[in-house]
Amino acid sequence: MTLGKFFFKYRSYTPLPFLIPLLLYARPTITTIAIGLVFILIGEIIRFWGVSYAGSETRTTGKPGASNLITQGPFAFVRNPLYIGNIFLYFGVSIMSNSLVPYLQIVSILYFVFQYYFIILEEEAELKIIFGEKYKHYFENVNRFLPKFSPYIPEKQSNKNKDLKAAYISEKRTFQSIFISIIMIVLIYFLINQ
Repeated sequence: MTLGKFFFKYRSYTPLPFLIPLLLYARPTITTIAIGLVFILIGEIIRFWGVSYAGSETRTTGKPGASNLITQGPFAFVRNPLYIGNIFLYFGVSIMSNSLVPYLQIVSILYFVFQYYFIILEEEAELKIIFGEKYKHYFENVNRFLPKFSPYIPEKQSNKNKDLKAAYISEKRTFQSIFISIIMIVLIYFLINQ
């Protein structure tokens, strides 16, 4: 199993090594909680926007791939908006916790960029096989991580309807995980400030 396939299969669990020191060394303040919540909100908006087009296929852990090539919405600006959203989420939680500043925050970004880089290489290889020239054109015109200010060519964008209800259903696990993380950090705040 390649590193990309491993990370893809277990990507729901790879945040755990990051969360343990985050909670053990948490020293949240009102300021860090507020700033962290802003990053979390940005991350979830990006994720929700992307999932509203890509659907529940974003939850698969078997093999990278897709039944549709989504090139509209946030995918028109960057090829991997969900992973960018995740990085904002994890960074926001690390800011909220105020743990091991600035080391944990730097490590969180590097850790997830490293993980997603290898996942993305696996996904790109599969998408090239599935969608051929269509994906090649998209690949050559839209960046992997750094969003462009102008969207992918409108005539070449996918034409899939946005489904907010399906996005909400698909994002329930993310909402639950983030909510639990926020509650734990807020509880730590109250425990250390009694």
